[in-house]
Amino acid sequence: MRELIARARAEIPFGRPLERICGDDCKACSLKLLEFLGAELDDWEARLDAGERPGLAELSRLARTARKVHRALARNGVIGD
Repeated sequence: MRELIARARAEIPFGRPLERICGDDCKACSLKLLEFLGAELDDWEARLDAGERPGLAELSRLARTARKVHRALARNGVIGD
């Protein structure tokens, strides 16, 4: 799970300035997607630090969420794919 979180944080542009996230042609709100995924990753980091052990279902769910956010950001032109 920690590897998945680290990879998501490396590939998703969380620190990008607002001007480069929000554009005129949005198919989904990139800012809200980044905030949502960031909160999910923060939550899992806190849960892991507290000793919780995720199952395969939780790992798959987080991976699927990260992939969907990545695709939406690519469609919006926030990241190159």
